[in-house]
Amino acid sequence: MARTILLCAGGTGGHLFPAEAVANVLEERGWRVELATDRRTGDYGSQFPASAIHIVPSATPSGRGPLGKIIAATKLGWGLVRAIGLVRRVRPAVAAGFGGYPTVPPILAAKLWGVPTIIHEQNVVLGRANRLLARFARRIATASSAVVLPAALVPKTAMTGNPIRPAVRDAARIVYRSPQPDGPIQLLIFGGSQGARFLSEIVPAAIEKLRPSLLGRLRIVQQCRQEDLASVGALYQAIGAEAELATFFSNLPIMIARSHLVICRSGATTVAELGVIGRPAILIPMPGAIDQDQLANAETLAAIGGGWMFEEKNLGVRQLAAEMTELFENPERLAKAATAAAGAGRADGAERLADLIDEVAGSGLPANGGAEQIGREEAGA
Repeated sequence: MARTILLCAGGTGGHLFPAEAVANVLEERGWRVELATDRRTGDYGSQFPASAIHIVPSATPSGRGPLGKIIAATKLGWGLVRAIGLVRRVRPAVAAGFGGYPTVPPILAAKLWGVPTIIHEQNVVLGRANRLLARFARRIATASSAVVLPAALVPKTAMTGNPIRPAVRDAARIVYRSPQPDGPIQLLIFGGSQGARFLSEIVPAAIEKLRPSLLGRLRIVQQCRQEDLASVGALYQAIGAEAELATFFSNLPIMIARSHLVICRSGATTVAELGVIGRPAILIPMPGAIDQDQLANAETLAAIGGGWMFEEKNLGVRQLAAEMTELFENPERLAKAATAAAGAGRADGAERLADLIDEVAGSGLPANGGAEQIGREEAGA
């Protein structure tokens, strides 16, 4: 009889895509996969390889007033009750969490029911939900050895890398080619489910300021919120720019691979996929995050020359237009950044995390299942 794993992830691409990558590997190894998530899943969960998808009530208490925190705690409490019932029915051999507060009820329920748990952190900074769950997890998997942890957590932590979906690895086979003089320039813009609004405002306005000879070469693909599609489309039409707009692209890895330049946010999954595919990017971290995880992700890629990081608060339309002009007129800079990004990419994260799951389930694999131990500790911890 197949062992069952309960994968738990927040309902955004940044959490679901790594979980999806691991789910594919586990299914190939004979596991039965079930997913616990929240109602935001939508398009991001449509391709998830799970036998069942369970919606568990949850809420985010961070950054709210006293009443908001009480309401969030109540929802999380109700989610825990529902999750306990879910764990009793599913009876997983292991529960694995991929971040976001929707993972808190099912991972805690698994712990209470005696199910071994693993959490995976995609960012350089340990997220709040994972920080809460880390003490209860049997193992902690990280995307980077740069993650700083309390000393008590280091012995049970292993660096696996970020799990990468098969579609991303397929796209990585496409070799980067710099734009040719007077040839088309493929530009991809996306911001995920939460970060697209600012990009819909600043990028079209910056493109409008490009000189006609560059503007005429652009082939734009842009992800927008539903409420922004009409205004962004109207602006591109008014300036004669060739653009394809949508609220969601199911084939985003291929679109990244076909691009000469990507302008995007810097979620952990996005940065990892840029590295595996090897594409240059202008990274604009989401502002306002308590832990500034996207800023840390962007700084990591920019530091090795794989892209260019600009904080939203400091980035103006004219500056972005000037940066695009400089890059398009000097395509060797794009090619150099593509090579640097590819040098940082790691495509085996899903297999390494699956090895760790097999280890925790008691399959007899060697300790760490091929994952690397890490030893970074918080100063003074």
